[in-house]
Amino acid sequence: MSTKKHVFVGSFASAESLKELSVNVGYIVVEDGKITKINKDERNADLQSQFAGYEIVRLNDSQILIPGFVDCHTHAPQFPNIGVGLDRPLLEWLAKYTFPLEKRYSDVEFAAKVYDVVVKRLLNNGTTTACYFGSLHAEGTLELAKSAIKHRQRVFVGKVSMNLQNDAGYFNDTEKELAEVQTFVENVLAYKNDLVQPILTPRFAVSCDDDLMSGLAEISDKYDCRIQSHISENHSEIEYVLKINPTCKSYAEVYDKNRILNNRCIMAHAIHLTDCELQTMVHKGVSIAHCPASNTRLCSGLCPVRKYLDNNLVVGLGTDVSGGDSASILDAMRRTMDVSAHLEMKGDKGFTISWSEAFYLATLGGAKALKLDHKVGSFEVGKEFDALLIDPYAFDGPIDKHDYCISSSKEERAVTLLQKFIYLGDDRNIVQVYVKGQRVKDLL
Repeated sequence: MSTKKHVFVGSFASAESLKELSVNVGYIVVEDGKITKINKDERNADLQSQFAGYEIVRLNDSQILIPGFVDCHTHAPQFPNIGVGLDRPLLEWLAKYTFPLEKRYSDVEFAAKVYDVVVKRLLNNGTTTACYFGSLHAEGTLELAKSAIKHRQRVFVGKVSMNLQNDAGYFNDTEKELAEVQTFVENVLAYKNDLVQPILTPRFAVSCDDDLMSGLAEISDKYDCRIQSHISENHSEIEYVLKINPTCKSYAEVYDKNRILNNRCIMAHAIHLTDCELQTMVHKGVSIAHCPASNTRLCSGLCPVRKYLDNNLVVGLGTDVSGGDSASILDAMRRTMDVSAHLEMKGDKGFTISWSEAFYLATLGGAKALKLDHKVGSFEVGKEFDALLIDPYAFDGPIDKHDYCISSSKEERAVTLLQKFIYLGDDRNIVQVYVKGQRVKDLL
């Protein structure tokens, strides 16, 4: 990158709330990774003289700038298995495919090679922020943090914690696990990289007992770290959790009694929450990562996202590779719309999620879910510049360009371009990616 000062001139869009989409034609000024000025009218702007020494990026009429995508839940070590074993239910899929693969990450060299590919893949797909599950191995998972630093992705990185025995032999002694987690957290913090943060990661209540979860909660408090896990993904999973926790009336209670549920916590799936669990999560400030691809592929269920949003539960999107079969948040947006429409077809009136609402969930909603909305997720002065320059008609892309236009203004044309990208686009239409003002992908 030749300069730390940029002016982006052209159409730009970002969600200001679930119901409010802001689309403008003007310019955004970025200095040292932060947005310092937004002008929503490009007319009569003498940019060359006003911004001498800045790199001026002029978008053409087919391009639009949007905030970077936020993936609130994905499993980095599972990427080699993407598209494999998705005919199995959750617990069987974990035992047969997932745990055996994750055991390989004791090999640090193997981990480094996989994670380098994973981070580049997500950045190529426009994911500027990712919340990663790693494996049980501290050294292997540190390679994921190193890859994020190398390629400049904004991430939370979690060393998975498990202490209950399983047939794959993939678990850890409780004391050893807690010691390794604390060391892992300290090692990540020692990088002193503001884009890379540790996150406590009890896999789920199927594989963690009270001693481990309460110990992780203490570490979270000590280092003010976020916590991530899974909840209520599958009916068999829920039944098993309640069986091994007979004093608890719900899945959420298992976490709550161990101080896991708080405003630093994000839970994946949450398909089958009871009304009581929903209210508990809202009261505690817990966010959820909606993972429609894996919910469908593993036949776990249809998550009632509209119900959760109407009850003030904060929701972001997750790809959940490799239960999910796509590493693209664009895919998660489309499946979110599909699942919501299917619920409405089944009689849940008002449950449909629109394309603009899905766009919100993929950007500002995800940032809110990860408590990063003060930094990223939308275009606002003072926020860091994580952004995608998209071109729906990029060369060799999936969207055909036809010589007609139904839009009467530049703003309306920009809305048309954004819709086409959301419904039809792929990584070829993401021609530039910026993280904290630095270009990390460039196809122009």
